Amino acid sequence: MFRVVVLASGRGSNLEALIRARAAGLLPINLVAVFSDRAKAGALEIARAAGITAQFVNPRDFDSREAFDQAMFAAVDGHAPDLIVLAGFMRILSPSVVALRAGRMINIHPSLLPKYPGLHTHQRALDAGDVEHGASVHYVIPDLDAGPILAQTRIPIVPGDSPESLAARLLPKEHALLVSVVADLAAQAART
Repeated sequence: MFRVVVLASGRGSNLEALIRARAAGLLPINLVAVFSDRAKAGALEIARAAGITAQFVNPRDFDSREAFDQAMFAAVDGHAPDLIVLAGFMRILSPSVVALRAGRMINIHPSLLPKYPGLHTHQRALDAGDVEHGASVHYVIPDLDAGPILAQTRIPIVPGDSPESLAARLLPKEHALLVSVVADLAAQAART
């Protein structure tokens, strides 16, 4: 079965969406491990509660970003993933670890890329006067949020929207988008 490792730094809502879809029989994957760079990341607790291996790798234990990335991805590779999903993982990865996993690592980003790579995407969309906002799933390349886009979802920006309201309305669509893309990648792998 299609083996997936998730990297997450935060609350883990995208991970939770993957777990729910798998439990409902909508996602033919094996979630083999979750890694985080934050000890108190909600994603680690969600993984443990679901019986998924969960591991915190402390960036402060390493002299450089490269050393951290090498150690974390050595652990990730130990699980032999077919796909690595960055789901709210808030670290920029070194080019060497990205290059070795080209085409096997995706990221979900809360904007309609190529608009608004990086942080504060909801505020930036509002500040620009955009009429729509959304989320993108893309392949990870060494450049930040610049890899080939696999799929996007869109929502209208309505009068009175704040960054918080926009984020809250986008999140369920973001979850569905990620589940859909992972399901498509698993199905493609099953056909090959």
